[in-house]
Amino acid sequence: MDIFMKQAIEMAEKSFNEGGIPIGSVLVKNGVLLAQGHNKRVQENNPILHGEMDCLNNAGRIGSFKDCVIYSTLMPCYMCAGTIVQFKIPKVIVGESESFSGARAFMESHGVEVIDLNLEECKALMRNFIHEKPEIWFEDIGEI
Repeated sequence: MDIFMKQAIEMAEKSFNEGGIPIGSVLVKNGVLLAQGHNKRVQENNPILHGEMDCLNNAGRIGSFKDCVIYSTLMPCYMCAGTIVQFKIPKVIVGESESFSGARAFMESHGVEVIDLNLEECKALMRNFIHEKPEIWFEDIGEI
């Protein structure tokens, strides 16, 4: 597993330890870590503060995202995928998509390369969270 996915997993674990949803993300440009973030919907009572959104917010204004890769422990939802497409981030590396299939086809239809690593570590984080706090998970994915 590469260092950047490890950092995304660390961010997911941080969110879980704070009582939040265990989804982490990092943004890399030309092999250099620019920003990291994690889902803070619960912690900050903010419905749009998904892991990818927190990460991009932490990156700030960097000009072009065309040489970036965004890592996420879970396949991005349509909101996060829309932001990835809007900023023309060309590549997304995902820890898993079994817990949530997300918006892979949408991103790919807009030219984004999506790589799903199918990591058991990421699946276990989500499986444990969904088992412990199903009401928060179903709220997060709009199924309540």
